[in-house]
Amino acid sequence: MRKFLVMLDDSRECLNAMRFAAMRASNSGGAVTVLAVVPPNEIQHGFGVAEVMRAEAYERIEAHFEVFAKWMRMRPKVEPELVIREGDPAEQLLAYLHEDPEVGIVAMGMGSDRSAQNPVLTRLLRDTASLPCPITIVPADISKERLEAIT
Repeated sequence: MRKFLVMLDDSRECLNAMRFAAMRASNSGGAVTVLAVVPPNEIQHGFGVAEVMRAEAYERIEAHFEVFAKWMRMRPKVEPELVIREGDPAEQLLAYLHEDPEVGIVAMGMGSDRSAQNPVLTRLLRDTASLPCPITIVPADISKERLEAIT
């Protein structure tokens, strides 16, 4: 089975990357793994605050994931898997790729705003020679109809 790995974040381009991964998985008998990473700056340490902040971050991620998961279950009929990690998002994505040999494609969204950099995508493109699988870059402005046609 081939897994499509996609990162969950609050960006607009994440939506089309999710759609692409789910539709490709559905059309090829694959699966979708959604990776969410809590950056270290979202969890402050000291006097029990870290655990409360961690729990809030996980709850927020799970609620966000559930929106995508509901659509995936109903429309392309894919049951996504959620993986939550803590640390630098690019480092965690690279680590996960090397840990899970079933990941066949990473779907990354790319915004049309050239001034906004995606540090995870920048890091992946810098390290393409060492990646264990290909990256598919999904434009944020591509229509649902076009995504359906190409998947």
